Amino acid sequence: MESKAGFVAVLGRPNAGKSTFLNTLLGERLALISHKANATRKRMNLVVMVEETQIVFVDTPGIHKQEKLLNQYMLKEAMKAMQDCDFLLFLAPASDKIDFYIDFLESAKGKPHFLLLTKIDCVSKEKLFQKIKEYEKFQDSYQALIPISCKDIKSLEYVAKELAKIMPKNPYYYDPEILSPNSTKEIVKEMIRESCFENLSDELPYESDVVINVYKEKATLDYIKASIIVQKESQKAMVIGKEGKTLKRIGKNARERIEQFVRKKVYLEILVKVVSSWSKDKESLKKIGYNFED
Repeated sequence: MESKAGFVAVLGRPNAGKSTFLNTLLGERLALISHKANATRKRMNLVVMVEETQIVFVDTPGIHKQEKLLNQYMLKEAMKAMQDCDFLLFLAPASDKIDFYIDFLESAKGKPHFLLLTKIDCVSKEKLFQKIKEYEKFQDSYQALIPISCKDIKSLEYVAKELAKIMPKNPYYYDPEILSPNSTKEIVKEMIRESCFENLSDELPYESDVVINVYKEKATLDYIKASIIVQKESQKAMVIGKEGKTLKRIGKNARERIEQFVRKKVYLEILVKVVSSWSKDKESLKKIGYNFED
């Protein structure tokens, strides 16, 4: 049988359930998940095989418009994925107004897509049917409208099977055995960032980022040295916490997740570094890994 392969951008507003959808489908926690909006900052490619078809899902930052420099980068990442991919998935929580989808249609410019109604377990059947009727006004725009719940793996597998039917005939882009072509270093950075989101309150995760300074892979132990970047000395003190307890908790949670991913022991050392206004300066952003020229 001739192989098929294609790129599918996963799009939606912040906190629409994009990363949860992908992690559940993969059976691995690779894409960053947080109940806080705008956790995903860069694109990540995740590979799903459906029999002889390779689907390369591209996880993207939530589509939103803000003036902050880092938010502009995130929007650029989402727009670039929209342009480059063969097909799009737009995830819309069932409780959302349809305005987000209308804005998406303007940006998508006729690109073929499925409309996925997410978080259907959070609304009544009556409200779900009502929402489906609202979206049916746009049935000429989407190729399918599919209600899904990340608690129901079969609904996600159905989406993957439907996508597999329409993927173009191509050789595989990546080794079918891997889950992501992104480097281990990139994935580990996101795992430490996720631990920051889980263990730091309020706006602090948005004011911070992570840099992997050293990553040495050995047969039985990986050695990782990372820095959490913040903008102020007061934020550094909050990340470290009283007697270093918050930083220890971030490190422990991240290390356990990384060990589960690399399937061996990990030595993880995390420092906290102040880089004033790093998120407002293009050069500082570039050093952390956000290149506006890509």
